[in-house]
Amino acid sequence: MIAIQTKYIPASNTRGSRIKAWASNGFSVTIPYPHQFSFEVCHFQAVKALIEKHNLDWNIENMRYGGTDNGYVFCFANSIVEENRQ
Repeated sequence: MIAIQTKYIPASNTRGSRIKAWASNGFSVTIPYPHQFSFEVCHFQAVKALIEKHNLDWNIENMRYGGTDNGYVFCFANSIVEENRQ
């Protein structure tokens, strides 16, 4: 299953702050920072924009996330590792 990474991009002299979301399949999107949401929800908005932009049929209803140095990584709830123990 694909994980989606996000990162915060601070404002510059020419552009406002943004959030970029990308996946290992090469898909990416950058959105203006949605100040009305909490930090993690802002990053999830970028995930939703990625799904919409690329017309992906991915169920993001139960995604899990974790923090990184630059942002977050979102993955799917059904992406689990099952280890055979004997």
